[in-house]
Amino acid sequence: MTPHTQDVAPRSHWAAPSGKPPLSSRMMRASWRGLPAKQHDIGWEPGLEVPAADGSPLRTDHYFPRTKGDFPTLLVRSPYGRGLPWSPLFGVLFAEQGFHVVLQSCRGTAGSGGRFDLWRNEAADAQAAVAWLRQQPWFTGNLGTIGPSYLGYVQWALALDPPPELKAMVIQVGLHEPHGLFHEGGGFLLENALAVGVGMTYQHQGMLPLARRALRLQRRLREITGARPLRRAHESALGEVPWLDGAMTHPDADDPYWDGASVAEAADGLSVPTCLIAGWHDALAGQNFGQFARLRRAGCESSLLVGPWTHTSAMQQGWPVVFAESLAWLRAHLCDDPAGLRPTPVRVHVGGEDAWRDLDDWPPNAATTAWFAAENGALSGQSPVAEGPLVSFRYDPADPTPSVGGPLLSRTAGARDNGTLEARDDVLTFTGPPLTEPVDVLGPVSARLRIATDTGHAEVFARLCDVDPRGRSTNICDGLTRVRTSGVTPSEVTVAMGATAHRFAAGHRIRLQISGGAHPRYARSPGTGETSVEATHLQPVHLTVHSGSALTLPQGTP
Repeated sequence: MTPHTQDVAPRSHWAAPSGKPPLSSRMMRASWRGLPAKQHDIGWEPGLEVPAADGSPLRTDHYFPRTKGDFPTLLVRSPYGRGLPWSPLFGVLFAEQGFHVVLQSCRGTAGSGGRFDLWRNEAADAQAAVAWLRQQPWFTGNLGTIGPSYLGYVQWALALDPPPELKAMVIQVGLHEPHGLFHEGGGFLLENALAVGVGMTYQHQGMLPLARRALRLQRRLREITGARPLRRAHESALGEVPWLDGAMTHPDADDPYWDGASVAEAADGLSVPTCLIAGWHDALAGQNFGQFARLRRAGCESSLLVGPWTHTSAMQQGWPVVFAESLAWLRAHLCDDPAGLRPTPVRVHVGGEDAWRDLDDWPPNAATTAWFAAENGALSGQSPVAEGPLVSFRYDPADPTPSVGGPLLSRTAGARDNGTLEARDDVLTFTGPPLTEPVDVLGPVSARLRIATDTGHAEVFARLCDVDPRGRSTNICDGLTRVRTSGVTPSEVTVAMGATAHRFAAGHRIRLQISGGAHPRYARSPGTGETSVEATHLQPVHLTVHSGSALTLPQGTP
């Protein structure tokens, strides 16, 4: 860590400017329900210029309570602009509750100078922002950070070398590992990459340019995701996006391309109290669980809240819960008011039960149970007696198995009816008997599959589903991994399927779903050994599931 200079300006009288927050922000604030009543009238000081690490001016807006006295400060750094929804979500709401809020546009975005270089400048520029704060007459040296997604990444970047003023962080559906945003299990997360591409490139320009590009992308989605080669097909909708092309063409996490991008190590020795908020159907949930594990190993005071949300709904339908959790954490650690803290470090929403559960840790220490794929599409708790092939299916990348719901960044994320998907010939299902009593699944889920292929090159997608008494199959969690085989001998692979907290009610059935992909969530496997990004030739693949394949569930106590 580098030494911090704390040349704090002498506290002097500060004459609060007379500006009011933007009308659009005030109108959005007025439309929200289920939030605490405001405690302070607030003011707005827009268009401040804060020097970045390289001297470039970073456009910054300051929201503050119009009440005499000292208040802590929240730093919110964003590449998405400083207007809607960030102005009302953070500037207005938290200033009303008694915080100075500094909302800053990252280098090269929304009027800030310099060039936006994804992942590369956030640590240095965040330190520069704190250095500027030290010179402000209203800054008390009591600092917190907050924000979702990339706004969470910039918090981890600051935490690589936390300044002494930093007393609390609230990371909402945030990431620390950029490579994992684009690549998982050997597959390329195509749909998420396109969502990140349009957001990063156009959101900071305003809602209208973003809406136009998002609509253009939607209209051309089939053309783009079906292109051969896939590389640069996105340019017809998004224009040239060099960092996106770089992310697509560097699938190896150890490639020098990714050097300096990960800020995972920030959590390893951190002592700043950190609140993590995640959603079961968010593409970044796995990273949030990894962050929590690192913080716990470091002995850092931390909390984890996991709701029934997607990446976007956490900040929309889930916002009253997310805001209450965030505010309680910040008040406890910046205002010495722990009254709103919950009694346990972990709170998770249990699907199927639609209830919240408090836990001492995540994942809980749950015993695992294996459910084995059996003949005729059965899922059995009994280990098979004999080995051999169970069933085969044909995956054709020219007609790829479609994706339905799941942990995405788009509006199509979440739990969905899988009936139409499971009616396809290229989707296998193995289903258990109706349960005689509830089964709770709490923790990481995986599938150990024994797979043979005729080309030697494939991917396998595994999904856990809840089948209700009417036969409706709803996805719970899932994952994909690459399969490499030789001859007719099956390869054994483990598919990490994420984590869940879900109750399978009595009368419901547990289902393991298996296919050769989920497109366009993942770029299709060409079946030839070429990368999905560069492939120009497609080869259908026959996959055979062998006995001994099993679903592993961490079962909790109902």
